[in-house]
Amino acid sequence: MVITAKDDMRLELQSLLDFFGCDATVELEEIEEGDKITDKFRFTSQDVTHFYEYTFNIDASLTDLHKKSLRKRITKNQFYSILSKELNKTLPWGSLTGVRPTKLARDLIEYGEMKEYLVAELLQRDYFVSKDKAELVANILKNQRCIIRNDNLVDLYVNIPICPTRCIYCSFISSELDKVKDMVDDYLDALIKEIRVIKDIVKEKAYIVRTIYIGGGTPTVLSAKQLDKLLREINFPATEFTVECGRADTITDEKLDVLKNNGVTRISINPQTFCETTLKRIGRKQKNIEVLEAYQKALARDFVVNMDFIAGLPGEKLGIFKRTINTALELYPDNITIHTLSLKRGSVLFDNKDLVQEKDIEKMVDYAESTLVKNGYKPYYIYRQKHQLSGLENVGYFRDNHVCVFNIDSMEETNTIIGVGANAISKRVFNLEKRLERQANVKFIKDYIERIDSTIEKKKEFFK
Repeated sequence: MVITAKDDMRLELQSLLDFFGCDATVELEEIEEGDKITDKFRFTSQDVTHFYEYTFNIDASLTDLHKKSLRKRITKNQFYSILSKELNKTLPWGSLTGVRPTKLARDLIEYGEMKEYLVAELLQRDYFVSKDKAELVANILKNQRCIIRNDNLVDLYVNIPICPTRCIYCSFISSELDKVKDMVDDYLDALIKEIRVIKDIVKEKAYIVRTIYIGGGTPTVLSAKQLDKLLREINFPATEFTVECGRADTITDEKLDVLKNNGVTRISINPQTFCETTLKRIGRKQKNIEVLEAYQKALARDFVVNMDFIAGLPGEKLGIFKRTINTALELYPDNITIHTLSLKRGSVLFDNKDLVQEKDIEKMVDYAESTLVKNGYKPYYIYRQKHQLSGLENVGYFRDNHVCVFNIDSMEETNTIIGVGANAISKRVFNLEKRLERQANVKFIKDYIERIDSTIEKKKEFFK
């Protein structure tokens, strides 16, 4: 447990302590004397107490935002050094706990603290990041050349928080279709009402919609008729239009035709694993043959296709995971995303941690990266989540220039994202001011339907 009066530090230090898997208590007292800051740590574990003290200076000429960021980074590095010494352990991501390691690296480059060609070296030296992970960040930065910082360039996200069934690792606010099927049409009506208001906002602000992403949930739980009704409203001339199809057992010829006819360019078909025993264990009813058939149908319609896989699923050992990756390579989709299992609060799996074996997880992630790279894939975006096994990460890979621009924009927070639907979050980016504002819609489908008018008024105010 971390004890400190610094509220802005507590969560990040606690995350670091959690990654070490340590039940120690660490108290932090921070003393400020002008530009000089002294951190005093008290580390207690199993009746052993050690004291540490560090003093550092913060350049008075820096902006308040930069000062706050720098102070936090220095304190986290000190904390990491203490834990590493006390526990005789290192972490692959060193002192980094944030969701977006590439965003941190980009900020350091823009602050003038590092050159891009020195990213890997400085992450290892200054943040204790392992060589492999530091080089991964450097490579991803090189593959994100599509970033354009322009406050008039926006992305549209549409949320369909409904799935056929709930997987045991899922903590998303997503409803099973059988439980909300009587509300689906009303939800779509409310969603379309919000989208029409968004069209007015886009016009008034002279925004250009760069990409569109319909996620969830599993949007293809909707019928072909419902999908067509929704997609006909989303008629922005975006260069990239993605729909998460997710479960292969929800994909039909008719639905794919609807997507194609409405301008969708990219879809996700997410096996998660090619081991059908595991699929049953985690609550997914799809069969491998359904994945293959859905993929063939997608290729016949010339969609760019992404496939998601998860390292560390319950009951899976390294050999099973390798077979999944090798099968994926035989299919050779345009994008492959490798997720590390996260034990999320609110999921069934969180309360059944004994089903998870962490032993091979780093070997799984390393095998996926090395094998994909050898076969022509390149990493292009990355994010981390709380409670991921071994403090690892999720990485998206592409081949033949098929990056998903929306994934990069959203993860790097370089462009405004307009979110519509239940539990959708809008992020308004002010690049010149280096500032970001967030506005969240209500979380649940029933509340969204009932409060659509107030939701729209809040959206108008946010983008005023």
